[in-house]
Amino acid sequence: MNSKDSVETLQADKLIIRIYSDRETMGRQAAVEVSNKIKTLLSKQDNVRMIFAAAPSQSEFLSRLSEINGIDWSRITAFHMDEYIGLTQNAEQLFGNYLNERIFNKINFEKVHYINSNPESLDGECGRYSALIDKAPIDIVCLGIGENGHLAFNDPHSADFDDPRLVKVVELDELCRQQQVNDKCFSLLEDVPERAITLTIPALISAGSLFIVVPGGQKANAVYDTVNGEIKTGCPASILRKHKNALLFLDRDSASKLI
Repeated sequence: MNSKDSVETLQADKLIIRIYSDRETMGRQAAVEVSNKIKTLLSKQDNVRMIFAAAPSQSEFLSRLSEINGIDWSRITAFHMDEYIGLTQNAEQLFGNYLNERIFNKINFEKVHYINSNPESLDGECGRYSALIDKAPIDIVCLGIGENGHLAFNDPHSADFDDPRLVKVVELDELCRQQQVNDKCFSLLEDVPERAITLTIPALISAGSLFIVVPGGQKANAVYDTVNGEIKTGCPASILRKHKNALLFLDRDSASKLI
């Protein structure tokens, strides 16, 4: 990391927090950290398995990551961590389509595994994707934090730190759905699907390394609760403080209640 770009470094339990002057700098430095981890892993093992979040908060990071040279993407298998249920295959709001545009179609991954938003059986799709996730350890998860503190689509009412499942169907709470409108992904709340398929919290935190990218003032309360609140499902992201190798990237706006 180029320390001159860092405004401040904090720590909450095991979680390392780096605060940057602006969103672009934050995204660039997150991409550098992730690329360095990928290169280190590829120097020691044949393949790397990664899970990506899909949200406007990830745009700068994904753009920068896709431009970094020296990564053998042909040895990397990619997953995404959640998907709406019921949207048509060409819907721009589908997370698979978002990631296709920003990274999956830009570089030559060994394999990209997609969650099917319209499966014949939801239980069957959860089982299929769970088997893919469980096939080998996940090395890296690149994720964000929701305005309600969610990780993937594990909202406070459905989050379970000890969930026995790797993938499940969830009902999205209204704050989560409103965030999709706030992010301009949907025009109206009623347009936002009410259900989704998501990786569970145990599936996410089982990874060797977590890189959490959270810009914007609308995330300031969730960031504060993540860092300073109790570790409980009322703020699902608080569990990040227990992970042995988690790095949280913030800009001044998202860190405004911390500094």
